[in-house]
Amino acid sequence: MKKMMLIVVALSMLFVAACSSGTAETKEEITVYTALEDDMIPTYLESFKEKYPDIKVNIVRDSTGVITAKLLAEKDNPKADAVWGLAATSLLVADQEGMLEGYAPEGIERVGDAYKGDGETPHWVGIDAWMTGISVNTVEIAEMGLDIPRSYEDLLDPQYKDLIVMPNPASSGTGFLTVSALMQTMGEEEAWNYMDNLHKNIGMYTHSGSKPAKLAGQGEYPIGISFGYRGITQAEKGEPIKTIFPEEGSGWDLEANALVKKEDTKPAAKKFLDWAISDEAMKEYSENFAITTVPTDKPVPEGFPQDPTEQLIENDFNWAAENREMILDQWTKKYDGKSAPEE
Repeated sequence: MKKMMLIVVALSMLFVAACSSGTAETKEEITVYTALEDDMIPTYLESFKEKYPDIKVNIVRDSTGVITAKLLAEKDNPKADAVWGLAATSLLVADQEGMLEGYAPEGIERVGDAYKGDGETPHWVGIDAWMTGISVNTVEIAEMGLDIPRSYEDLLDPQYKDLIVMPNPASSGTGFLTVSALMQTMGEEEAWNYMDNLHKNIGMYTHSGSKPAKLAGQGEYPIGISFGYRGITQAEKGEPIKTIFPEEGSGWDLEANALVKKEDTKPAAKKFLDWAISDEAMKEYSENFAITTVPTDKPVPEGFPQDPTEQLIENDFNWAAENREMILDQWTKKYDGKSAPEE
């Protein structure tokens, strides 16, 4: 009898172990591509992990240009399950290639029509808008006896020769939205003439939208064309940075999400996209952005215009996506000689 009891106990333990092993093996796992800033991602993901502790999220993060190129290169064998926080203009390029699956995340009705794709099941959904800002190191500018630039036009002044750093639009979403804005507001011919003259004052083109603000904060260059909140957050940390929003208006884009079209769409990817426009997620985005696609009760962060939407140019996302390759090819031929080495 005692021997029989031992056998029963042993079998029970084996059964429990097998069940546990099976549970571990079937734990949901997704791969998410993103161009969100490195220092934001862990904070953003906290509420997702609390809500879905059994879903493992593998984050693949790089600059906008690199993530866009990676998505397009994997068109016939997609590795990502979802895209989170990539420029809407890049997602439109992927959508034109038939790479995105229409999906209406839970709460989609709260997102304004201007911030999501068309139809009841849009192929992309925005989460926040980021805009061009000019980061100026006030200490360096004063020591050099230079004026603080207030507009795109001011940046052409010969006093800034070799003193401005700007993102390369082929690798940086901030660089692309800035160049796209110049073309949409000035017209293509005038914009190329403008950039020819601006190029004379450029010391270096970086491969990251935040790098110009960081270099300005470190005093390596007195002026960095970057995105607004990066300079603002650096100033909050004590760096001598003043963020200027150009008088002509700021180029902008949406950080946006999408479901990647695959034969084996994972339910966990849809749960992730539901969470990514939830109130919890929007609250975190609003800590860094003046404009979120679902309004929150957080006031506009100090340093932004009181009504940030008035700073935005009229932006044709479809035009930007359709002309992206042409713009980048021509920009690279003309100006890439001053780009920083690839990291």
